[in-house]
Amino acid sequence: MSPTPTRPVPLPIVLAGARGHGRRHLANIRRLQDQGLVRLAGVCELNPLRADELAAFAAELPEQSADFGALLDSTGARAAIICTPIQTHTELALTAAGRGVHLLLEKPPAATRADFERILTGVRDAGIACQVGFQSFGSHAVPAVRELVRTGAVGTVRGYGAAGAWVRDDTYYRRASWAGRRRIGGTDVVDGVLTNPLAHAVATALELAGSATARDIASIETELFRAHDIEADDTSCVRVTTTSGLPVTVAVTLCAEQAGEPYVIVHGDRGRITFWYKQDRVLVQRAGHGPQETVHGRTDLLENLVDHLTHGTALLVPPHRTGAFMEVVEAVRTAPEPLALPPGAWHTAPALTGGGTRRVVRGIDAAVAAGADTLTLFSELGVPWALPTEVSSP
Repeated sequence: MSPTPTRPVPLPIVLAGARGHGRRHLANIRRLQDQGLVRLAGVCELNPLRADELAAFAAELPEQSADFGALLDSTGARAAIICTPIQTHTELALTAAGRGVHLLLEKPPAATRADFERILTGVRDAGIACQVGFQSFGSHAVPAVRELVRTGAVGTVRGYGAAGAWVRDDTYYRRASWAGRRRIGGTDVVDGVLTNPLAHAVATALELAGSATARDIASIETELFRAHDIEADDTSCVRVTTTSGLPVTVAVTLCAEQAGEPYVIVHGDRGRITFWYKQDRVLVQRAGHGPQETVHGRTDLLENLVDHLTHGTALLVPPHRTGAFMEVVEAVRTAPEPLALPPGAWHTAPALTGGGTRRVVRGIDAAVAAGADTLTLFSELGVPWALPTEVSSP
């Protein structure tokens, strides 16, 4: 009689930052806990979660503390999710690494290149696994698009574009003291549209271009603007020239006329591939063929981290795969202050939900799409409020 296979012990996890975006992590942990893969051992929040916020875990409430290191020690956590303000990522990641605790680190991984290098060194020296939270990298459409490119489906690639037109109202910038800030005192935050809310557009375009590491970047041009009364940018574009010579141009806004799904375009000399990365949807348009649309599956990044720790599965988003994105963060951080758009360039409108207001940049939806379509910057498109670009070379 063969022995009964032993059930794997659920991985004890601490979640740092369980409100805001952290609520999605709570729900995902609950899903994986129901499968016996993980166990929510602790929650790190400055203000403890209420009973109703932990209702899904009422049968086995996690320990709570505002002291991340102490919580890792007392719970015996083997992994931690860091979903806290950008400027806290580095110290929390190093705290976990110092205890040998594996990480799922939300994007952007750090606010500066120097802090990112500290994380890389800490992770390497500790020998821990670290996954960065670019969920789009888990889309099965990414390898599918790469295969289409490799087999010449759209001919010779000329460049990669990305566009994101989102709507954020005034409450978005009041939700936290760091929202919309470039720095707080002497601490960098870099909470701009390119580096945080639509960071996936930048990182996914670089990933599809095969230029995900820092050494793949030759130069970066930025154009940063703001319609809201904030420090950081809310309407911007960037063009990254890779060491292969191909451009990766991203145009994004949080002041859209109509909210749309962000996407990445692969431009070939015989067609194009459009990837709506939040929907895992791919559209291939090429000469001599009708349009072909496919929808792909997705691997969850926490589930992938657990598989890596238990079965040796390769991580989908190890930190070095976000090095090129961090070069963009650094270029945005060191660029001149974002230019305030003139009052005539935008108008106010009611928020889509609630009773607030939002700022809408006139004609921005078309400008964002044109940037991705033509691989050009706002200033090159003749947008009246866009000034010539700043160029930085890492």
